[in-house]
Amino acid sequence: MSIKKISLNIVFFTLVIVGLNAQQHLDPEYIKVTKSRASKIVKELELSDSEKEAAVISVIAKQYQNLSKFQDERDAEIEALKKNKLSKEKQNKKIDKVKAKANKSIEKLHKIYLKQLSVHLNEEKVDAVKDGMTYSVLPKTYAAFLEMIPSLSQEEKDYIYNNLKEAREHAMDGGSSKEKHAWFGKYKGRINNYLSSRGYDLEKERDGWYKRIEEQKNKSE
Repeated sequence: MSIKKISLNIVFFTLVIVGLNAQQHLDPEYIKVTKSRASKIVKELELSDSEKEAAVISVIAKQYQNLSKFQDERDAEIEALKKNKLSKEKQNKKIDKVKAKANKSIEKLHKIYLKQLSVHLNEEKVDAVKDGMTYSVLPKTYAAFLEMIPSLSQEEKDYIYNNLKEAREHAMDGGSSKEKHAWFGKYKGRINNYLSSRGYDLEKERDGWYKRIEEQKNKSE
C-alpha cells in the first residue's frame, strides 16, 4: 500500500471517528438529560414566569449540548492522533493544536451563552445559573473560608471570592464533575498560597475551625 493511500486512510478513519462521536450530543436520551439538568437549575431561580422559565431552560440545555459537541469532537480527534504512526513530539504538537482550537471555540460559546442568559435574567440570576452548573462550589467554598478564618480582612475576602469566581467561569465549561472540581481545586491552591504568604497558618486555622464545629455540635445535642 502506498504512503499516499495510507495517509488517506488515516484521514478517513479520523473523520469517521469524529463524525460518530460528534453525534452523541444529538442523542435523544442525552438531550433529555440536558433538559432535566437545566430544569433543576431554573427551578431554583423561582422566576414565576412560565414563558421565561421555558426560554432559560432551552438556553441552558442547548449550552450543555453545544459543550458536548465541541468536547466530543476534540476527544475524538485526539484519540485518532494517538493511534497514528507519528512521533511522540509531532503527536503532542498536533494534540496541543486540537486542544487550543477546541478551547477557542468553547470560549466563544461561553460568551454567547452568557449574553443569551442576560436577555432573560439579571446578573444575580445569571450567577445562580453559574452556581447551578458548578454544584454551588463557589458559595460553599467561600463560606468555608470565612468560617475557617474569621479574622480575614476585606481585601483578603475579595481575593478569595474573585479567584473562586474565575474558577467558576472555567468550571462551567467542564465536561464532567471531575473536570469542574479540578478547576476549583486549582484556584483553591492559589488561594491557600496567598493566605500563607499573608502569614496565616492554614493547618492551625483549619484545626481551630473543626474544634469550633465540634463544640457547637456538642452544645446543640
